[in-house]
Amino acid sequence: MPKESDRFEGGGNKELKDVSEETARQRVRANTPSPHRGNTPQASPPRFVSVEELMETAKGVTNMALAHEIMVNQDFQVKPTELPEGSLEHRVKEMMHKIFWDRLEAQLKEEPPSYEHAIKLLGEIKETLLSFLLPGHGRLCSRIEEVLDLPLVQQQAENGALDIGQLSQFVVEMMGSLCAPCRDEDVKTLKQITETVPLLKAIFSVLDLMKVDMANFALKSIKPHLMQLSVEYERNKFQEFLEKQPNALDYTEKWLEETVKSLRETDDCAAASSDPPLHPLNVHNHAYLRLLRWDHASDPFPETVLMDQVRFLEMQQEVEWLVLLSSVLLIVYTTTGEAISGLPGLMETLKNTVSVMLTEMHTPSFSMQEALETIGEKLCVELSHCLTQHGFSSFSAESKSTLKGQISAVIQPDNTVRKLMDARIQSYLLATLQSSQHKTPPPLPGGLAPVSRELKELSIRFSRLVNYNKLVFSPFYQKILQNILTQGESPTTET
Repeated sequence: MPKESDRFEGGGNKELKDVSEETARQRVRANTPSPHRGNTPQASPPRFVSVEELMETAKGVTNMALAHEIMVNQDFQVKPTELPEGSLEHRVKEMMHKIFWDRLEAQLKEEPPSYEHAIKLLGEIKETLLSFLLPGHGRLCSRIEEVLDLPLVQQQAENGALDIGQLSQFVVEMMGSLCAPCRDEDVKTLKQITETVPLLKAIFSVLDLMKVDMANFALKSIKPHLMQLSVEYERNKFQEFLEKQPNALDYTEKWLEETVKSLRETDDCAAASSDPPLHPLNVHNHAYLRLLRWDHASDPFPETVLMDQVRFLEMQQEVEWLVLLSSVLLIVYTTTGEAISGLPGLMETLKNTVSVMLTEMHTPSFSMQEALETIGEKLCVELSHCLTQHGFSSFSAESKSTLKGQISAVIQPDNTVRKLMDARIQSYLLATLQSSQHKTPPPLPGGLAPVSRELKELSIRFSRLVNYNKLVFSPFYQKILQNILTQGESPTTET
């Protein structure tokens, strides 16, 4: 039967599967030898693979990506698949459903009525209701078995005593007892439908939504217990992929090698450091921090973090936004001095003004120069109004000009204030990774108080993502770092 549940084929994860399959294809392409790999060393000679091997590998990576998405995406949910309006699939589906329900309605209007398909529908409804029950729902189970006793229903149909409408109303009552609160309105609507066929059709539609609700409830319930299983599953799947694609860690090795090179150059310039720069754990943390400065347009992303490339890109853009926001606010504070330090709510008002103007800063049509000029104008107006309102001397023309000039200068990557705030945010994120094992948040660097909430939220997401990646890929990282660091010095601890 062309049920409404056809809308949820694949558990409602079509969109996620599409993303996962694209990730798989990218990973296969990224690990296939090509002339664009530059001077990256090849882990093994190129070998030919069959189409079957390639598809099997892609399927394994797709499954790994789905498991990964469930664990790292705090908002992961199973969602129903909606076919595009006007598409061939949508038209065929609508046509088949119409034929089915029209046929059912014709059968029920026969003299005497034919209940063959209606009873089959009741059987499917019964199975679905029973699947929603928990171990403590013994009475509900008995009630459903009693009322929807299919042999009894068949006998009633043969004797002309079957009341489909009454059974449908019982089903609606059971659905009201078992559904999530978000489905109360849907069930309420069912109670207003009086005709049998439209009611059955609507019942199946709401039952399919309840299946999705149940799937999401189950995922949420077992998610805390899946961590270790998911780590082992992803690690094993990646190991299988590595065995079929021996050069599948080339970009990861390059990423770690460049991090070590950068730290060694820094170490040559630094007099001393409380944390040895070439300590494997320190190298690893700095490597993750480099992902927030990545050139996604030209540099291939490391294979072990490829499934999270979009997340790292979003966090990178958020860091860039926080750098500009905190830079502008620091300029305002240093320009106006103590005059605004004690004014309640002023800094939050200024922050909201700047934040709104920078919201679209990563869109192609955004003009940073125009935005900063507008920000300067708006802040001068708000500061003048606020200072006058609280009895301070008005904002002079010279001060306005200075403020506007300093804000506009933030557009330059080598701007002193911008570089300072960027360094402080990067150091805070690095300290978050270093302190995550001790469960103690690092102190907030100076000048970042106005954006402390956003920065702390970002650091938590960044730390969670990094720590999960470490759990999955630590054996691979350990081996790579040992090989890299022994070229210069021996590692003292494992990653």
